[in-house]
Amino acid sequence: MELELLLQRENRYWFLKARNQVLISLLIYQGLASEELIRLKLKDIDLDNGTIYIKASKNLNRRTLELKPKQMLPISNYIDEVRPKILMTKTEKLILSKLGKPISVDGVCSVIEPLKSLFPDRKLNPQIIRMSVICNWLNEKKVDLVKVQELAGHKWPGTTEKYIKVDAKNERELINRYYPIDFKII
Repeated sequence: MELELLLQRENRYWFLKARNQVLISLLIYQGLASEELIRLKLKDIDLDNGTIYIKASKNLNRRTLELKPKQMLPISNYIDEVRPKILMTKTEKLILSKLGKPISVDGVCSVIEPLKSLFPDRKLNPQIIRMSVICNWLNEKKVDLVKVQELAGHKWPGTTEKYIKVDAKNERELINRYYPIDFKII
């Protein structure tokens, strides 16, 4: 997946590498929204079962998502080794800022901002990453619409349907096959 390039960024501080790897992996593999990332708590991660619980919000449903095997070790390392060293305030929030406090939506955006140079011809922000992941599920991996709705946490199928890309060439072939137009000059 092209978005995996985001995981290879250089970091100024040793502890940010682990934190950013966790944050970016949750964006590109689970398609989380920034608001979901900042609400995550330690108890939402179940490494024994390889899952992450996402709480419902006004716009999104709650769900339990599978973690990829390649996420397990970085998340475990971040929770057990890195997070306790940078923690500056009592909080159960999973993702911390570089100052050791719960990260904000702006903080999530600032993690992505320096990565824009990897894709100079495109916009890049957490919302665009989420949209790209959902499009990938539907259009490249051909995951069922209902399953993608569940993975994305969308409350309405119409929200998920907006991400389906129409294959114009295929559409034309189908139309011509079933409804051929004969042009006759009179």
